[in-house]
Amino acid sequence: MTNLTRRGFAAGAMMAAGTLAACGNPIGGSGAATIDARVAATLNHMYTAYPGTRQLASQSSGMLVMPLISEAGIGLGGSYGRGALVIGETTVDYYSAAGASAGIQFGAQQFSAVLFFMTPEALSAFRQSSGWTAGADVAYALNDRGEMLSASTLTSTSPVIAVVFAQAGFRVGATLEGVKYTRIIP
Repeated sequence: MTNLTRRGFAAGAMMAAGTLAACGNPIGGSGAATIDARVAATLNHMYTAYPGTRQLASQSSGMLVMPLISEAGIGLGGSYGRGALVIGETTVDYYSAAGASAGIQFGAQQFSAVLFFMTPEALSAFRQSSGWTAGADVAYALNDRGEMLSASTLTSTSPVIAVVFAQAGFRVGATLEGVKYTRIIP
């Protein structure tokens, strides 16, 4: 009975990994130029679809722009994406986002996310960490239904505000909690 449980666990893990790989995060290994182009397109889309994000950007100390995060799970799940840290209008570093989860889950989806670092201290803590993990200190400005920003979001005292948008796929919800961000060299 124990072997069957282990096999089931291993099979579930392999299926989740295969499903995540099949999502095909197309950023691939084309380097910084590809990531930069995707970051610019993501910001243009966000500013057009959610005009209130321009005010967030102007008030923030920096933004981590993740053009595409792919998530998949069947019991066990994972997520992955690559993006860039933008300060002012300049890309200063590149990051990967990776996460794993277990529990009642099924499906796959892709979405875009932008983390706004609202204080210099929050930005500094992010940049100095060897692997920053999104947690309870992140306030979400848009929920998974894509509702508009509210006045309370724009005046939030949270040090980090996350905007999650452009969801596609079959999976309920999108969250960045527990996702680890690590600096990379594309």
